[in-house]
Amino acid sequence: MLKALWPICILGYLVGATGPTAAAQIAAGVEYSYVDRPSGLPEQYQAPDGISLKFLSIKAIDGFVVEAALWQPDTKPPAETTLIVMVHGSGGNYARDPNGPLSGSLSAKGFAVLAINTRQHDEKRNTDNFFATSRDIDAAVQTARALGYHSLVLEGHSLGTLQVLFYAATNWERDIKAVVQLSTLGDLPWRSRYMQIQDEDKFRLLSEAALKSLRDGTERQVMPLRMRRTATVEEPLTAEHFLTYRSAATTGADGPYWIRRVPRPILMVRDEGDTIIPLFEPYTLLSSATSPGSLVPSIKFVTLPDAKGPHPGGHFFAENGKPLSETIANWLADQHL
Repeated sequence: MLKALWPICILGYLVGATGPTAAAQIAAGVEYSYVDRPSGLPEQYQAPDGISLKFLSIKAIDGFVVEAALWQPDTKPPAETTLIVMVHGSGGNYARDPNGPLSGSLSAKGFAVLAINTRQHDEKRNTDNFFATSRDIDAAVQTARALGYHSLVLEGHSLGTLQVLFYAATNWERDIKAVVQLSTLGDLPWRSRYMQIQDEDKFRLLSEAALKSLRDGTERQVMPLRMRRTATVEEPLTAEHFLTYRSAATTGADGPYWIRRVPRPILMVRDEGDTIIPLFEPYTLLSSATSPGSLVPSIKFVTLPDAKGPHPGGHFFAENGKPLSETIANWLADQHL
């Protein structure tokens, strides 16, 4: 059964000229419903003993449907349980490392988890508007509240860390208790231009093409021009993605800018084997979070040793699932969550 939740805006109007017949109408809202287990999930994506795993379809305020997985301890009511809203990285999904394994391990430690697929999951990579993706996180947060949770933690991985920082910096509700950042990015426009694209002529062409697409009203369409991902790989993207993530003039994806505006404790965790995020990036965030005037009450940065050395799986904590889970759980306990 579909449930309407937390109306975002209420319109009142008068029927006739005056009088007591005024009626309130819902202009927009967030809705959720329980659905069957989606096909294609890994076989190991199963709840441990004592945990229920349910799947939800959540309609954000703009109508986008957010797929979600809800992990709940059987013996703890929502009002007495901290729920972690998990946001994946670029082109990821809620079942992929690290959030997939973390959902099971943290729920086994007594936390609830609501892991979501944002509008840039899987094949939708590089197609979203940074600011619109915040609506997906908000839909999950509003759903968690409707389910009875009063203590929320926001967790993001990779690109999801920037989306979570923006949401935490612009939503100060007291039930949002803490923020967890895994494999966190720093200043994405700078990184995109100087570490990823590494070609000023190509960057200029991308900028011009994106602006033209916006002016032509085709900003949601994939552009003919591709963006360099690695030395040998280029990837498609939309104009609205480029303008809101990659262009310094119009971006929202500036981690150092948003992090110092987050009024909650923050944990950052990096796997030493990560070959995607260089070590200096989290330090730019740490520096900003501890700068004069920052709203961050406390921040902790943890690096996890990786016996395998540098490897692609380090970005996803492939060899560090258990230490990652323990690090997060212990830190949350220190926050009395």
